[in-house]
Amino acid sequence: MKFGVVQFPGSNCDSDCYHAVENVTKTDVRYVWHEETDISDIDCIILPGGFSYGDYLRCGAVARFSPVMAEIVNHANSGKFVIGICNGFQILTESKLLPGALYRNNHLKFICKPQYLKIERVDIPFTHLYSKNDIVNFPIAHGEGRYFADDELLKEIEDNCQVVFRYCDAEGTVNAESNPNGSLNNIAGICNKNGNVLGLMPHPERYADRILGGRDGKKVFKGILETMKLSNIARGFNR
Repeated sequence: MKFGVVQFPGSNCDSDCYHAVENVTKTDVRYVWHEETDISDIDCIILPGGFSYGDYLRCGAVARFSPVMAEIVNHANSGKFVIGICNGFQILTESKLLPGALYRNNHLKFICKPQYLKIERVDIPFTHLYSKNDIVNFPIAHGEGRYFADDELLKEIEDNCQVVFRYCDAEGTVNAESNPNGSLNNIAGICNKNGNVLGLMPHPERYADRILGGRDGKKVFKGILETMKLSNIARGFNR
């Protein structure tokens, strides 16, 4: 079982994700350079936060054309796991692995602070160690994190239960006051229809280790690892 953390020119949360995997979950991990075209050894790809290619054009719009992305699309379509965090979420929407788009924050300011989230879905690898409606605290740090989809697509996402995280307050209230960037329906993270691709603006890797000030994000990485272990066991029984 192995994780891969993609490095684009301008990525700056790659080492954070690497630490969360190697030192917190004690799992094998390697960096994946954006020009690689063979990721067959990887079980879960992490697209980290940062400013890929300087965030020129739109955030993630240039990274979407990196050679590794064609392999990541194949990786996802084969059922393997992909998680995009912050800029990684933006890259996933630009690559059409996730629906919708991320726009500039409604107040047009960069925000960097801890943020409460309500967990909406717990039947996917990334969140199965949480309980539905758990309130967690992950840091956010973005200038273009306002989730948007047209009315028809938004209804489809909600009807399919693809919303995984919503912005809320400490009591779990989901309203305009607890929405830090103007995202529609307070959406902070979504998954694809198959549940093997997750994108979220908040940073679970920054709260995965007690030394960083919190551990609410640890279960995201542990959940992926446990699912991969069970998959390997199942494959062993079916041989």
